[in-house]
Amino acid sequence: MKNCMNFSLVLKEKALYLLLLILGFAAGFVTANAHPTGLAVLSPQDVAGKVLSYINNNLVQPGSSASLIGVEEISGIYKIITEYRGRKIPVYATKDGSFLFISRPLNLSQNLSMLTKEETASCEDLPKSQTPKLEAFVVSYCPFGLQMQRILSEIVKEVPQLKNYIKIRYMGSVTQGKITSMHGEREAQENLRQICIREEQGEKFWDYISCFIKHGNTTACLDEANIDTEKLNACMRDGNRGLKYAQEDFDLQSKYHVTGSPTLILNGKRVDEFDFGGRSANAVKTLLCCGFAAEPEYCKRNLTTATAATGFSPVYSSHQGGSGRC
Repeated sequence: MKNCMNFSLVLKEKALYLLLLILGFAAGFVTANAHPTGLAVLSPQDVAGKVLSYINNNLVQPGSSASLIGVEEISGIYKIITEYRGRKIPVYATKDGSFLFISRPLNLSQNLSMLTKEETASCEDLPKSQTPKLEAFVVSYCPFGLQMQRILSEIVKEVPQLKNYIKIRYMGSVTQGKITSMHGEREAQENLRQICIREEQGEKFWDYISCFIKHGNTTACLDEANIDTEKLNACMRDGNRGLKYAQEDFDLQSKYHVTGSPTLILNGKRVDEFDFGGRSANAVKTLLCCGFAAEPEYCKRNLTTATAATGFSPVYSSHQGGSGRC
């Protein structure tokens, strides 16, 4: 079982440097090991793995962890994108894996004034489509996955037209003909249950989700949503149905390099709800509507800006708000 990331992050961008505080470590320059430079060049994946291991072993609270989003080579070094408390944090490392730079390198071709700008996406930056698709990758017992399901359920309730452009997908794997998930067998089976409802009784999917996120009472929610349990159970037992649907989600999880619940993909591109206001119905609605080539009138409706509750909750918002990922 993976721990949900509940650790805190302070990220400030200044004119001359990027300051990252993790447990009191002032960002600047740290070595990943004691070896001198001049070692053989390692692959981007090897260096990214080494860097992530170093961060998780030295710079985060015990029991919590950062995750890897991606890595690329820029100007002779590796830029490694990590995720920390729901935020994308770039770090940099030499190609031999010897040195880790937490502060952002200065680009000598840029004016210093350009370095003060926040690297956040705007509506214009997002990919457009006549029929946009927002895919939300979650696992069913992750408190932050439940938070995102709560947000999407609220959007569907308040702006029903957007239902056709939202799809909840699930993280996990199929191993030896059995579905697995990060929080164990109960979660794996609930993921499969929700997948089968989504694929074969889709008109009842949001009714089930809106019930499940309140207390996690599967039996009561199946009854409340009027789910055909015989059809559902057959789907969950049939590898050519339930597991096939699940594998499609897991293949997309791999394609998009999804590592945390929740993760949003808009029109095939990873997007960040925090660029649009965070974990609220209005922020995620705005993000989704930015995916339209021509924004429909119903996108102008303002929804709640309150941060949605995490975990199981009978109400949309509570003191149990947060912004992490599992």
